[in-house]
Amino acid sequence: MNGPAREALETACADLAARDPFLAQAHAEIGLPVWRSVEANYAALARIVVYQLISTKAAEAIWTRVAARHRDMSASDILNDDEYSLRACGLSRPKVSHMRTIAAAVESGALSFARLASAPIDAARGELLAVKGIGPWTAETFLMNGLGKIDAFPVGDVGLMEAYKQLSGAENRHSIKAFTALAEGWRPYRGVAAHLMYGWLNRQRTRQAS
Repeated sequence: MNGPAREALETACADLAARDPFLAQAHAEIGLPVWRSVEANYAALARIVVYQLISTKAAEAIWTRVAARHRDMSASDILNDDEYSLRACGLSRPKVSHMRTIAAAVESGALSFARLASAPIDAARGELLAVKGIGPWTAETFLMNGLGKIDAFPVGDVGLMEAYKQLSGAENRHSIKAFTALAEGWRPYRGVAAHLMYGWLNRQRTRQAS
């Protein structure tokens, strides 16, 4: 699993708390956030694609069906499967296409997880975005969770915008443009800011459900 060292998280959280009172509130309530670490492989990228732009509940159901077909979820598994069977799992035609295109890039070496792991964040981001089917949200989520990049930030993430709205007591969420501009002030720890907000929002939802 990939994620920042505890010392790096402590430094980042202290810095963010000093800069933003609402992130300070999140940090005070949850402490150090638990990093959403995943293995940096094809399965992780495919899962991010499945979860994009649909509800978590729907994505979980679809991913469960896809994973039941392919326990290892390798690039070759998806390339050798047929579109009809993948769509029967609940995947849309565009998502099947994206998963196949990404798989082809992995198989050809155009996308290398070993290369991504050793590359600076800008180079890794560029390699991911060069693959059709990998957009900014997918790339940043993978950089953050798969590669442990503490300044990766999934622009336009509704969960993050909702968390900040609630933390700040605002009536409405920021627009994507405004929230992206706000996040610029959290560099070079935007990924840590994201995890503080994820952790805080999940805690609120757990409290409400109990």
